[in-house]
Amino acid sequence: MSLHLAVALDGAGWHPAAWRDPSARPGELFSPEYWLDLVRIAERGKLDFVTIEDSLGLQSGRYDGLDGRADHVKGRLDALLIAARVAPVTTHIGLVPTVTVTHTEPFHVSTQLATLDYLSTGRAGWRAQVSGRAGEAAHFGHRTFPAFDPATLAEPAVQAFIAELFAEAADHIEVVRRLWDSWEDDAEIRDVATGRFVDRDKLHYIDFTGERFSVKGPSITPRPPQGQPVVTALTHTPLGYRLGVDLLYVTPASAQDAAALVAAARPARVFADVVVFLDPDRKARLDELDGASYTSDAHIYVGDAAGLAELLLSWHDAGVDGFRLRPGVLPADLTAVVEDLVPLLRARGAFRTDYTATTLRGHLGLPAALNRYARTEVTA
Repeated sequence: MSLHLAVALDGAGWHPAAWRDPSARPGELFSPEYWLDLVRIAERGKLDFVTIEDSLGLQSGRYDGLDGRADHVKGRLDALLIAARVAPVTTHIGLVPTVTVTHTEPFHVSTQLATLDYLSTGRAGWRAQVSGRAGEAAHFGHRTFPAFDPATLAEPAVQAFIAELFAEAADHIEVVRRLWDSWEDDAEIRDVATGRFVDRDKLHYIDFTGERFSVKGPSITPRPPQGQPVVTALTHTPLGYRLGVDLLYVTPASAQDAAALVAAARPARVFADVVVFLDPDRKARLDELDGASYTSDAHIYVGDAAGLAELLLSWHDAGVDGFRLRPGVLPADLTAVVEDLVPLLRARGAFRTDYTATTLRGHLGLPAALNRYARTEVTA
């Protein structure tokens, strides 16, 4: 069975010194042309989708605040708006912006992502992200979050706080999904002769009432072309398995580790995240510039495309559905994925030679999204 491939786009690349690589384009990070070029490269390789990173605070090497470094990229464009800009000038590749669930309203998120699905004619997805940083909460002023660092993660109070964040995220995702279904597929009549634009009986209140949200509905945006855009999330904890998403990104360190994560995460699709440097010397050069050895939550691969192909195939054999590759440097490592890695996978019969679907759900082989509120006709 063929594997799936996605790339995670983040500024100049995932290495904090990526912008200093001779191949980087730091002067263009906030230009639409830069992002268009990256997505077009990925689409040329027939990749399933791109994710676009985002956050509610400036980039930092510290969890508990700014790191004070002026030699790293600071600031970013809004991921969802980048996807909206790219959508009309691409044709097949899925567009999956990061939109944080903490501090945001599910009603707004649902309409924004539904609109992206219309703009892309059915290629939208969502990387739902939780924010537990005190500094990001301070930007909104509605709640005060405790300051903690990864060293305190095992403390009961911190675990309880994280569990609450994920419970809120699950409710947020559920509200968004219900709002997408609040219009039936054929609710729009648009009959000029009778003066009826909508069938009022096919618009539904969602009446969601929980501890964190109370949302009446219906949405102001008709049901998206995919019915349900693809919902994804990165998780390092079993709490993420209960978010109700279509696809989970996990961070295994080996094929055995991958198999265990796949077993735990089903029935969601499972993609393994891998940071890639497809130049054996690139990471070492950037580490020297940065004054520190780059580390990541995900496995870091340094080497040629042939070695990466073997790694991906072994993890695919362990049950992983696909991979979200994080290019160490953009656009260089993305270009190497498309021009060097993809042909090797195709030669092994492990990756598509062309798109066979026009929607992101179609690329991933996800079934049609049934509307929970649609009435089913009963015949005798």
